Amino acid sequence: MEIKTNEKKFSTRTLTVTAMFLAMNIIMSSSMLSVPVPGGHFYLVHRPFRLAEILTAMCEAKLEPKRMRLVYPYVDKEPNMVLIEGIRGAKSRMTVEPPLIVYEKPGVYTKEILENRFGTANPVPFRVVDSKIGLDIDVSIRCSGVYSYKIVDPLLFYSNVCGNVEQEYSREELDSTLKTEFISALQPAFGRLSEMELRPNQIVTHNTDLENAMNTALSEKWGALRGLKVVSIALGSVTLPDEDAELIKQAQRTAIMRDPTMAAATLVGAQADAMKTAAGNEAGAMTGFMGMGMAMNAAGGGMNAQNLFAMGQQQQAQQAAQQQAAPTPQPTPAPQATQAAGGWTCACGTTVTGNFCPNCGAKKPEPKPEPGAWKCSCGATVTGNFCPECGSKRPAEDEGWTCSCGAVNKGKFCTNCGAKKPAGAPLYRCDKCGWEPKDPKNPPRFCPECGDIFDENDRQ
Repeated sequence: MEIKTNEKKFSTRTLTVTAMFLAMNIIMSSSMLSVPVPGGHFYLVHRPFRLAEILTAMCEAKLEPKRMRLVYPYVDKEPNMVLIEGIRGAKSRMTVEPPLIVYEKPGVYTKEILENRFGTANPVPFRVVDSKIGLDIDVSIRCSGVYSYKIVDPLLFYSNVCGNVEQEYSREELDSTLKTEFISALQPAFGRLSEMELRPNQIVTHNTDLENAMNTALSEKWGALRGLKVVSIALGSVTLPDEDAELIKQAQRTAIMRDPTMAAATLVGAQADAMKTAAGNEAGAMTGFMGMGMAMNAAGGGMNAQNLFAMGQQQQAQQAAQQQAAPTPQPTPAPQATQAAGGWTCACGTTVTGNFCPNCGAKKPEPKPEPGAWKCSCGATVTGNFCPECGSKRPAEDEGWTCSCGAVNKGKFCTNCGAKKPAGAPLYRCDKCGWEPKDPKNPPRFCPECGDIFDENDRQ
């Protein structure tokens, strides 16, 4: 079909307008729809409050409205969209279709699409794992059932699935594709169930796990491409070939024999059956018992159930001893009771890691120097004769007095902590010019620099 304008020609069968807020001048413009060919279709999505204007404009442009449908966000709300289909030159008759309800409640779209049956025409591989008995084999399973899905993103579904359809779009057109993709996703979904160490007969009891695994496997094709999501899966049956079922049973029987006690019980049962058979031997009971004894000797020197029971009891005793010998876990001390590395305890009882107590504000006490320690001019506390930081030599005792904090001072108070000089031999320094004698404890009578006499005023 061709839609002509004054100077342009559009070769198309259907003119579809999907813009939510389409300007009304597209319909009203005579240059756009002046002479369309009869039979051409026109689709419009718009707001319902302009419905009267839309219908009037379409009739004036000889686009006869043929179908209309109102879209409601909720069943109890007014419509917020109207879908209209018009045909150029058609007869006057419009069908109003049932309303479309988008949400059942906030965040939940309308009901899912039910009764989608599926079945595996070809067997699907399934790995049977049981770490308790060391079982790890691959089997083939067949399954059938029904699943339901729902549209969780209507705009994405409309855009990628049915946006370019001229007439109605039914689910039958999509069912075959969805069924094929659903069955192809069963194998990776079964792989996730196998990681949970489920056996084939347990799959039907884990429908929720299967639904989550299927949504994960189909997230790209269904969720991201079509806006669909699997809601529920109901498996009717899960069957295995006879040889695979027998293989699993045989592996389970073999695993039972790993326990000496179970092996002994099995042997006792087999011996009892053998005795019954020997007693009913047609050649006589003695002949039957002789054959049974020869078979037991040939099978391993007459391994009897008593030895197996003894082995089982020995294993149980060892396991009990290991459990008793296992150390009892000690309770972890409370964090408050354990002083953090580098922390200190304030006088108020608070354990602190910083320089000030957060409870009372007291400052962290200075560490007590070791006996014989001295403080260098660079600030390092040293116990030897030379500073490891700057290499300075330890000052002589007659050059001052050593405070309890380790600092060497010449004044009456410590320059580091402010402590008062302890009682002892006085030290002298000229109070006029500041000259210090080589031996502060034995100054000359007069200062050689200013001539001031050394007296009580020059004591430090």
